[in-house]
Amino acid sequence: MKKIILLLTILSAFQLSKAQTVAPFKSGDRVAFVGNSITDGGHYHSYIWLYYMTHFPVTRITCYNAGIGGDAVNQIYDRFDDDVFSKNPNVLTLTWGMNDSGYIEWYRKDASDFMKNRIDGSYKYYGMLEQKLKSRSDIRKIIILGSPYDETSKFTTKNLYPGKAQALSGIVDFQKAAAKKNDWGIVDFHHPMLTINQQQQAKDSSFSLTPNDRIHPDNDGHMVMAYLFLKAQGLANHPVADVAINAKNQKVSKSVNCKITKIAGNADSLSFYYLAQSLPYPMDTLPRGWGNHKSQSEALKLIPWTEEFNKELLKVKGLKDGNYKIMIDGDLIGRLTAKELEDGLNLAEIRSTPQYQQAVQIRELNEERWDIERRLRMYAWMEFDFLKGKGMLFKDGVAAMDTVNKYAQRDLFVNGNKDNFARARFKTLRDAWQKEMNVLIDEIYAINKPQNRHFTIVREN
Repeated sequence: MKKIILLLTILSAFQLSKAQTVAPFKSGDRVAFVGNSITDGGHYHSYIWLYYMTHFPVTRITCYNAGIGGDAVNQIYDRFDDDVFSKNPNVLTLTWGMNDSGYIEWYRKDASDFMKNRIDGSYKYYGMLEQKLKSRSDIRKIIILGSPYDETSKFTTKNLYPGKAQALSGIVDFQKAAAKKNDWGIVDFHHPMLTINQQQQAKDSSFSLTPNDRIHPDNDGHMVMAYLFLKAQGLANHPVADVAINAKNQKVSKSVNCKITKIAGNADSLSFYYLAQSLPYPMDTLPRGWGNHKSQSEALKLIPWTEEFNKELLKVKGLKDGNYKIMIDGDLIGRLTAKELEDGLNLAEIRSTPQYQQAVQIRELNEERWDIERRLRMYAWMEFDFLKGKGMLFKDGVAAMDTVNKYAQRDLFVNGNKDNFARARFKTLRDAWQKEMNVLIDEIYAINKPQNRHFTIVREN
């Protein structure tokens, strides 16, 4: 009963997103995810791509991280041609507003007037960016209503900015209206994530999807974001596979997204070959990324991911009562009773299956790609958010390095990017990093095709 109540509570968190519909990506799409640090250092786009890599193995797409930490919309506008359009995307997602809605400025005596003027300036720059985007009919636009600032969690008394949450909510309303006016796609992270925070904080006041600083989601929060994006694309309830077999008469009554061949069986055993069209989603159990403490898999407590996106179902009836061992390609993956097999099991939750282990390799290759891409985004920050203001955009010689070293002594962000820039300023190294990523992506799409697996289910004495 408690499990049912929990599921209903989780599902209610996403009622606000039911009406969202943006077309799924198609083969050949080049998708640029544009935003601030939540995009720059975050994983939601990588988790989305991993779903496509595993669930649609022959639908090859390319995703780009086009976020830069600290950016407000005016900075996003200033770098658009050099940093976004240069990637030649045909699909583009845009999220902004966290930095536009201010921080310590909310403690000024004239905070309301000051922030109103600032946000009005952001709306002006967004209008300029909107015109730039409207001129590109070859690019499909998706506006992401970004993750919320959490002012209600009690995990710390720090990073509380009175007025920020309300201001960010106003920006989200503005973005939604602007996207509707242009008939652009909309994906809402903001309201469903607020709902999750409210529901979880009713049980634990220290809970937050942004547990480090109220601003940046941890890996579980990014998985919630990926879930909301894929759900908005209408991809929920598309199983990895769904199989039902009668062992007694060797008949397949269901085979969704897969092919079953060479069935042999009786009341004591069953053997068949299984070729799926998808792989299970390999949920990560390790914290990833600087400053993060939670794993992607912790999102399973918050969203119905397994129920909606990761079902690889197998049901077998017609077996005698008793205990059975289940093997795939000769490896034991579990023991179940005849009744449990008839009720069905979700193979996607068994991490020892060969198809799950195949998917894990894809996940690790994708993480390696993410790590390399982060170096290029750190370089982009130095170029667009520091050197450009010094009149040194892409002037990556000794003078630029000297300028970086000089300002690093008093600028925390320059100092944090200094060592990376010392390497990334050389085009040969940046090109080598890109080649490494290309090799990783090629390898992913070489090994992500499901293989024909031999299942044997045998009664144990």
